Amino acid sequence: MFDTVNKQLGDIALAFWQVWVLSAPWLALGFVMAALMKAFISENMLSKHLGGSSLWDVTKAALIGAPLPLCSCGVVPAALALRASGASKNTTVSFLIATPETGVDSVPLTYGLMGPVMAVIRPVAAICSAIVSGLLVGADKPQKVDKHSQPDACCETMVKQNKSCCGSEEAIEPSHWEKIKTGLSFAFGKLLDDVAIWLLIGLLVAALVQVYLPAGFFESLGDGLMPMVVMAVIGIPMYVCATASTPMAAGFLALGLSPGAVLVFMLLGPASNIGTLMIIKNTLGTRAIVGYLTGSVTVAFAFGFMLNALSIHWGWDWLGLQERLNHEHVTVWEQVIALLMALFVMRTLINKIQNKLKPKESECCSGT
Repeated sequence: MFDTVNKQLGDIALAFWQVWVLSAPWLALGFVMAALMKAFISENMLSKHLGGSSLWDVTKAALIGAPLPLCSCGVVPAALALRASGASKNTTVSFLIATPETGVDSVPLTYGLMGPVMAVIRPVAAICSAIVSGLLVGADKPQKVDKHSQPDACCETMVKQNKSCCGSEEAIEPSHWEKIKTGLSFAFGKLLDDVAIWLLIGLLVAALVQVYLPAGFFESLGDGLMPMVVMAVIGIPMYVCATASTPMAAGFLALGLSPGAVLVFMLLGPASNIGTLMIIKNTLGTRAIVGYLTGSVTVAFAFGFMLNALSIHWGWDWLGLQERLNHEHVTVWEQVIALLMALFVMRTLINKIQNKLKPKESECCSGT
């Protein structure tokens, strides 16, 4: 019995490591791209372009949100902050959908696990989904900031007047290298902290699927509506980010699930979960959540059917992915990057554990 258990654990560990080695270089590339985005794209620029309610404004919100490295949990406060800064309701919803469905961190990983076709169609479908949902929400007057309100902190005055807190001197602009360092710190710190747990869960699911389910397991579902409905039912309430959903989807694809259904899962899983939907309802209203779900589900299904049709027409062999997941010829650089990324993830997990165990400061000591 123990020998059987040990063998199964060994098989799972080996499959996990194989998927990790295949994923790590693309993860690293994605996080570096996320660092550059963080370094050179300011929040002021984002809010500047999201105040209108026209088709172009909704499209801009989708195009701006799509590459941003924010997961399902991080995009909600970012979107609400933009809304409070004057973004319209429909641009807020467009941003809310495009941002978690894809990003510079998940596209390279999608390419590495599922090839160029899925890496291209995924962000295109995400942007279209965001635009349609934003338009369905309808326009409203953007929230206006009180012009008579005074800044609460010296930092606000500094930003508006481009002055330091010490007087009339202009604030020093960080160098490009300092911006890059800040971006790298964000990507391999806060961003990795947000996605680490769910990324590991996604890789574990991919490993379990590879070990326990036979090739072609999902083929009986066909390539019609039913597998898409199943993936939508699984994905909508699920709390998973775009990066973590990718290895899960790759595992499903290798087992014969239609590429259209896989795409539906990768679009709806990161874009919606129970918590996000409740926040949208409470802050943006019932019409917003109806438009959010109607637009995202309709576009996901439409692109799913289109991908299935293209796959049949061009004869794309998606099941060939199984060989890629089980490839035996691993290069040295893939192993090195996998080890480095593993160290970053371990550091993140250790920090999480330490923060959980850290005693909370007593309220009586924090007062004056």
